[in-house]
Amino acid sequence: MITKDTLTDYIKRAMPDAAVTMIDKTGTMDHLKVMVVSDVFQGKNLLDRHRLIYQALDAPLKDGRIHALELTARTKDEHTD
Repeated sequence: MITKDTLTDYIKRAMPDAAVTMIDKTGTMDHLKVMVVSDVFQGKNLLDRHRLIYQALDAPLKDGRIHALELTARTKDEHTD
């Protein structure tokens, strides 16, 4: 189980400009739908964007606080389209 604030802190350590939205898909706070909007993604393909998020969330993924992730990763420009 992980809180939105804790998840956001992990992501912001790697991407300080990130805006993070989290939805708990099952009510258990470990199956999450997460959208990250950051200009760090500029020029990166989808796989590289997801890798950056997985790297940022390495600890809670390894210790089981996060069991499943559905990711959306956009730049600020893509988010406003």
